[in-house]
Amino acid sequence: MFEESKYNNKMSKTYELFRVELSSLRTGRANASMLDIVKVDVYGQKMPINQLASVTTPEPRSINIQVWDINNVTLIDSAIKKSELGLNPQIDGQLIRLPVPDLSEERRSEIKKIIKSMGEKCKISIRNIRREANDELKKLLKDKEISEDDLKKKEKIIQIYTDDQIKTIDERVSIKEKEIMTI
Repeated sequence: MFEESKYNNKMSKTYELFRVELSSLRTGRANASMLDIVKVDVYGQKMPINQLASVTTPEPRSINIQVWDINNVTLIDSAIKKSELGLNPQIDGQLIRLPVPDLSEERRSEIKKIIKSMGEKCKISIRNIRREANDELKKLLKDKEISEDDLKKKEKIIQIYTDDQIKTIDERVSIKEKEIMTI
């Protein structure tokens, strides 16, 4: 039996992943989620910083990382430097301060392109889920488990889900672009 909700959930999860990736982009304002994409090679595995330290944003232009284990300070420091965030950590014992500099015009347009690219990749994933659903529907029709009318109805429902998700992605991209271009 075909379940539209299965594909709707897949599309929602894809959008959610996109939203999380988008929030990790640096906008010129300090945001603890900027560090979500940074993984630290520690204890034989790659771990996110928030599992090794407390991350706070005391001011709009800085992030503080209070590392729990002093042995991890240099590991976190090097992971941040290797990331593409363009941040320069300042170490003070077990506290790492990350000043968030203003974005240059060049960097803003670079980030804008990255946002568009991320949005496009997400829309492609959504369309692939739609194709997967339509393929399953065609197989059910071929096996005579659903009628021609059911096929058309369910394809229409899947298309509505797809259109809604793509519209949401476009809106999110537009909001993020405005945020990046605002000085």
